[in-house]
Amino acid sequence: MVAALFSGAALMNAAMAIASAVATIVAGDRLGARWGAVPNTAGIIGTGVGALALTWMMGRHGRRAGLTCGYLAAALGGVVSAGAVAAGNVLALSAGLLLLGLGNAGAQLSRYAAAELYPPERRGFAIGSVVWAGAIGAVIGPLLIGPASDVTSSLGHTALAGPYAVAAAATLIAAGVARLALAGRARRAGYDVASVRLREVARGAGARTALAVMVTAQVVMVAVMTATPLEMHMHGEGLDAVGLALSAHTLGMFAFSPVTGWLIDRTGPRPVMGGGLGVLVLASVLAAVTSAGGTSVRAGALFLLGYGWNLCFVGGSSRLARDLPEPARAGVEGAVDATVWGVAALASLVSTPVLSAGGYAALAWAAAACALAPAAFLLTAEAR
Repeated sequence: MVAALFSGAALMNAAMAIASAVATIVAGDRLGARWGAVPNTAGIIGTGVGALALTWMMGRHGRRAGLTCGYLAAALGGVVSAGAVAAGNVLALSAGLLLLGLGNAGAQLSRYAAAELYPPERRGFAIGSVVWAGAIGAVIGPLLIGPASDVTSSLGHTALAGPYAVAAAATLIAAGVARLALAGRARRAGYDVASVRLREVARGAGARTALAVMVTAQVVMVAVMTATPLEMHMHGEGLDAVGLALSAHTLGMFAFSPVTGWLIDRTGPRPVMGGGLGVLVLASVLAAVTSAGGTSVRAGALFLLGYGWNLCFVGGSSRLARDLPEPARAGVEGAVDATVWGVAALASLVSTPVLSAGGYAALAWAAAACALAPAAFLLTAEAR
């Protein structure tokens, strides 16, 4: 089961990395920089809605059914997005990203499924291992943007439709893996998502801290990364340079997840989350002072941005998986993911107007300030 969760997460992250980068460029060219984040915002909304919908489905029909449906929706989203790019239709592209987001929700929820297979003292490692799966897809995915575009163009089609064809194929394979490899694993989880409310999260200091840190990390990461491909494109940098920067970022997001999980199991989630916030501040400041064309320095900043997110995300997820009582755990995890992605959608929507009005440096400085916000939660929360 862990191998199937691992494979699905890797394929889905590849699809999302490709789709998100290209969508910002397509929408920016079509509607202007101010509206470049619209399709990606739809994808984030889809992830938030999918977190609740798939949690509900998994609770009644098992994880196999939930993951398969999510990945099939994503495959349809890839097809819709390819056609939308060919037609120059940003609204249809946004619909495609919304469907891709549903599949992304399944990949995100996979980490909690893995945690259930381990005792509490090993859940940091379990979550880190599944998050690490994203490194395979999310690092390789952006590197396929240029070649896929070249192949599509050589066949006489719109160049940027090619990456979405790759995304559709990846998610279709993920659906097949979930359907076949999880056969016999359709156990109902036995919880009622409709009865779960976020007040369940507020009852414990640890859960409140996890929610605050995960929301902040997602907002900072999404705001900066949504604007970065468009910023590079506006300064004449090619798709290969964009792909390199995004690969550095996704390497930071996923590659060291097993190390993060090991640290959590040894020291607890709080120190790891605190370190993650510090890395996010450093990364945002470095991005703010990097001049246009500084591809290597920008790649370093984006790598740190990714790893800061990883520390916060895996740390917060582990806190929830370890501290929440069994009857409410799965429903609260779905509600937290929905909240995290819902707030991130606002960050995505705001990022390109800020880029257009104040520039990339202003956006990065604002992200650095935002990363400092949850420090009070870590300082006042009860010890682990």
